[in-house]
Amino acid sequence: MTKFRTLALAALVAPLALGLAACNSAEEEGATEGEPIAPIAAPAGTQWSDVTNVSEYDGYVLGNPDAPIKLVEYASLTCPACAAFATTGAEELRTEFVNSGRVSFEIRNQIHGPHDLALATLVRCGEKEAFHPLADQVWANLQQLLTPIIENSAQVEQAINLPPEQRLVQIAEIGGFYEFFAARGLSADQARQCLAKEDVYTAIAERSQKQSAEFDVTGTPTFFINGNKVDANNWNAIKPLLEKAGAR
Repeated sequence: MTKFRTLALAALVAPLALGLAACNSAEEEGATEGEPIAPIAAPAGTQWSDVTNVSEYDGYVLGNPDAPIKLVEYASLTCPACAAFATTGAEELRTEFVNSGRVSFEIRNQIHGPHDLALATLVRCGEKEAFHPLADQVWANLQQLLTPIIENSAQVEQAINLPPEQRLVQIAEIGGFYEFFAARGLSADQARQCLAKEDVYTAIAERSQKQSAEFDVTGTPTFFINGNKVDANNWNAIKPLLEKAGAR
């Protein structure tokens, strides 16, 4: 049985519990304290929130790649708490912190089941600059995307038993993902091609497992500031930690 198959079947046992598993947070060292950092100008004619790079951990880094304060979120695209962070904090994080050049914001995927893996593959399918906007769109419309998956869990389980190049293709069909992403610039043909690549989606799942073990990420959202895991999982708690680290 492949790692993907094991992960997928475990997630399907209780699909409604995925959101609960996503709200874990552990007691950690917390963010470091630093002196106020002056804003860092973006290249002429741009702003830092227009800049996206892919990190060595295959996370998508928004903003100044050399920002002195690095915020990393391990996130699941099916996680209600991650959705709450995106809807309450993403705009202020971009405009007030990322655009200042003092803070970069990296999202790394933690996978919570085969439908989550399909979504993670799709937000990575186009240009790297589309990753953060598409992830935000998924979180803003989470109920719409999860409802057909939950209501048709038997069909999702059947899809897992299809040949590897058909599994996520079929899961996306069940969830109505093609129409959703087509309305946001990713064609159905392009989406199907991405989802059919077993090596691509397996690598995403394996990175999720490896990094979760390496960094003790037991649920989402889990945040790190300059490498320190912090005991905070919402914007109201993260914002003062960024300010404490020098983003003020």
